[in-house]
Amino acid sequence: MIVERLWPNTPLRNYHYLVVCAETGDALAIDPWDADLVARIAREHGWTITQILNTHHHHDHCAGNEALRALTGATVMAHANAAATIGNVDRKLKDGDVISVGKSVEMECLDTPGHTLSHVCLFAHADQPALFSGDTLFNAGAGNCHNGGDPDRLYETFVNRLAHLPENTRIFPGHDYLLNNLGFTLDREPDNEAAAQLRSQIQGREALAMPVTTLADEQRINTFFRLQNPEVVENLRRCFTELPAEPTARQVFVCLRQLRNKW
Repeated sequence: MIVERLWPNTPLRNYHYLVVCAETGDALAIDPWDADLVARIAREHGWTITQILNTHHHHDHCAGNEALRALTGATVMAHANAAATIGNVDRKLKDGDVISVGKSVEMECLDTPGHTLSHVCLFAHADQPALFSGDTLFNAGAGNCHNGGDPDRLYETFVNRLAHLPENTRIFPGHDYLLNNLGFTLDREPDNEAAAQLRSQIQGREALAMPVTTLADEQRINTFFRLQNPEVVENLRRCFTELPAEPTARQVFVCLRQLRNKW
């Protein structure tokens, strides 16, 4: 499986992806806002885009569908409950559906509500698995819930779905927010040496030079996976004095998401 990470240099710091079967050159385009960029990169490599997937319905993830379809003839796939909003969706996805790319790539659809209530992540089964996480999980962060989302549902997605993936799963999110997210982790947990070291290493890097984290990395540097860390909880209670002495993981997650909205 070939993963090509694309940087369209949008104001929202989007990533686009091409997931390619090395045997056939067939490619899946994920969240292609900049259709011309996606088509050009595929053409330069001799790849054929046969499918388009939107992780969710927000404009910056699906606005390039029609232009890319016109250039490639690819079919469009999205969460069944987002299809009407996106429009012209050829395949409506549900949890557990499998997307095949060429002869060698199989990807499983995970229903991952939270950022929106109709969001899918794609989990690629491979020797080193990969998660294309849209705006659910960012490198060192979690998606916001401003536009039709729900932080309780996002918590459930983190705890019940993402945390159970293999530790060597590579994380490919919909945006580059890594530097800011590490800052938030360190604001909540100043003694997090792994987050501090990574932040020092990536200062000044361009988006395509940012590291691809694994789930094991996320469990060290992402405060939204560190809900029972004593330092995180202690610092959080200073901001939310109504929290009990031993808050639940859900309470910690929701309060962290509320803080991140303003941070």
